[in-house]
Amino acid sequence: MIGRRPRPARTSLAAVLGVSVVLLLAGCGSTHDTSSSASPKAGGGDGGGGKTVTVLAAASLTGTFTRLGKAFEAARTGVKVTFSFGGSSTLATQITQGAPADVFAAASPATMKTVIDANLADGQPQVFVRNRLEIATPPDNPGKVTALKDLADPKLKVVLCADPVPCGAAAKKALTSAKLTVKPVSLEQDVKGALTKVETGEADAALVYRTDVRAAGSRVKGIDFPEAANAINDYPIVTLTKAPQPALAKEFLQYVLSPQGKAVLTAAGFESP
Repeated sequence: MIGRRPRPARTSLAAVLGVSVVLLLAGCGSTHDTSSSASPKAGGGDGGGGKTVTVLAAASLTGTFTRLGKAFEAARTGVKVTFSFGGSSTLATQITQGAPADVFAAASPATMKTVIDANLADGQPQVFVRNRLEIATPPDNPGKVTALKDLADPKLKVVLCADPVPCGAAAKKALTSAKLTVKPVSLEQDVKGALTKVETGEADAALVYRTDVRAAGSRVKGIDFPEAANAINDYPIVTLTKAPQPALAKEFLQYVLSPQGKAVLTAAGFESP
């Protein structure tokens, strides 16, 4: 009986060691949870904390804003930029109907006014670039288009943007200044739609922005025309009063206005205001 007495001591030691291991593991687990749940502050080079800034922008800004968005993300850990590109008039309507967004970049002051009148613009919009029209044709230019007046030929299949869309309003202004009447085979809701008709051979010509012609590269041929000077569009940008991420919204706007942002935009063919 006396020889068996050490057993309880060995059991007690094992229990103590077991409790110690459990406490050690619990301590490690607590440290891991704390570090993974800590969110960096938004804004700085190591900030963001998994936040998303949502930008609604004119279709003609697709390429440039996508590049700017990637650079903006790269400088801010955990920050994501999401875009919705489309006709400015459509985007303005979406904003007034409650679509969540932080920044709005329009292709004309007229479409921006819709947001301003609804008291949804946070401050005064700033014009950050200008854009002018160009005639786009298929690479082989089957309609032999050389000037704006050629678009009045009823034999040509011409595509324009719809009047409420900035590129449509600009086209109407240019044609009116030249005293020309063009009967389009299609009216598109944004400039990308008009350009696609030319790229696919469904149209002989379209009036689109110079920047879109440049972005399309060899898929289309661009033709400048002097009347475009009478219909240059100003592009305003603003943060929105109901922005889910107001601080990041202001940062993105300032990035667009920065020398880095302007360099990307002018390289794409946009003009300085």
